[in-house]
Amino acid sequence: MANAGGRSRSYGQIVKSSSIVGGAQVVNILVGMVRTKFIAVLLGPAGVGLQGTYLAITGLAQTLTSLGIGASGVRDVAQAHGTGDAERVARTVLTLRRMVWLTGLVGTVLLAALAGPISRYTFGTSSHAFPLVFLSATVLMACLTGGQSALLQGTRRIADLARMTVLGTVFGSAVAIAMYYAYGLKGIVPALMIMAVFNLAVAWWFARRIPVASVAMSWRESFAQAGGLVSLGVAMMLSGLVMAGTAYLSRVFITRQIGLEAVGIFQAGSALSAMFIDFVLKAMGADFYPRLTAASSDPREMNRLVNEQTEIGLLLAVPGLIATLVLAPWVIRIFYTAEFVPAVDLMRWFVFGCLGRVVSWPMGFIILAMGRGRLFFASETAFGVVHVLLTWFGLRLFGLTGVGIAFLLAYVFCTAFVLIISRRLIGFRWNKGVGTLCMFLIPPSVAVFSASLLLPVLPATLFGAAIALVVGLYCLRQLAERLGPEHWASRIVGYKTGMGTL
Repeated sequence: MANAGGRSRSYGQIVKSSSIVGGAQVVNILVGMVRTKFIAVLLGPAGVGLQGTYLAITGLAQTLTSLGIGASGVRDVAQAHGTGDAERVARTVLTLRRMVWLTGLVGTVLLAALAGPISRYTFGTSSHAFPLVFLSATVLMACLTGGQSALLQGTRRIADLARMTVLGTVFGSAVAIAMYYAYGLKGIVPALMIMAVFNLAVAWWFARRIPVASVAMSWRESFAQAGGLVSLGVAMMLSGLVMAGTAYLSRVFITRQIGLEAVGIFQAGSALSAMFIDFVLKAMGADFYPRLTAASSDPREMNRLVNEQTEIGLLLAVPGLIATLVLAPWVIRIFYTAEFVPAVDLMRWFVFGCLGRVVSWPMGFIILAMGRGRLFFASETAFGVVHVLLTWFGLRLFGLTGVGIAFLLAYVFCTAFVLIISRRLIGFRWNKGVGTLCMFLIPPSVAVFSASLLLPVLPATLFGAAIALVVGLYCLRQLAERLGPEHWASRIVGYKTGMGTL
């Protein structure tokens, strides 16, 4: 009974942290619905594609020059915070802040200097060089924001992370809508810059509330202490560079083979398919990574945590993914306009591929939590190369829909590859609970996906809605069993051990 109670508390911790960040993500989604609709109407497919390409370029620059310090900083801060040593925490935080300033400045200068060649390669013209020079400042601001966020996550200030996200989304959406309404395409650059400034200000406001002791530390000492931060960070940076490069090359391929409007269609399909799954994964990941890092010396505990996270991820994500498959034609029209209808089939392939993200995502953190930077880079590189190659072939064979097919196949490869690595590192095995959930959840997902591609809209929708309802009730029941009858969520649904009302 004690073990069962412990497992219920562990599942409860996952759901608690997920609900805090998840609540913020719900607000983000609702606000994002309004923002996306306005942007689609005001800018059209070409404008959406241009904005997405600008973000891909600045994201690539930030990833290239940040050395992954913002992400690896979470691990260092979490380890220092876990010791309870105030001086160690202070030295870690000071080193982190100095490094993000340094790398952010390098990124800004580099992007500004290379704006002309990047514009010519990406768009076939130098006309976008001047906007890229202005946007280079957002690289510094994004690095600084990442450092503050690493401090919040490493100290497990989950509620503050959620508040920061909500404020950034609400203000950013208001700014974007106002700028695009007033200036159209010319409003893209100033809107992105204003949003970067505000996100940094909000992150700084919440981070300054964390008590950090004052410590005298020279730059030389910071560089010495940054060795571990940078070694893992460089591997994460290179991995992030592969992912950012994959996103960038996908847009380049589409622009050159089809056109900028097709990039807008791709942007719509990929963004909407990722919206729900990002909601689930971000909600769970805010607390999962620090917890897994704390258990990095205990393979058995890591196995348990990853399996529990996978179970909760499946239970939370699959009903939403099925519903998204069913509602894809209406979702596109609600979020965008009739011009974006070709994104429907693309979106369905992306959504189905997201099942692979749910399953592979918790295992990927094993490598990070153990500080195996080179292995993490190798795994991300393998995934990126496979994804780029599949995208190139998919475009040539199936047009824009081939990009979605490539995404699905890439995540099938990713899941198998990460499973092999996890097994070698900690002897990882999926437990019976994960196996049972996959057996009950994957077949109906395949059925709804197939129906959405093969049947007319009305029968596909009715069939999918019925499956979504059944799967939703099943997942709710399974979630209640894991949380136990005393958890507030179980009481809400009326669950009782052995005779649940669900």
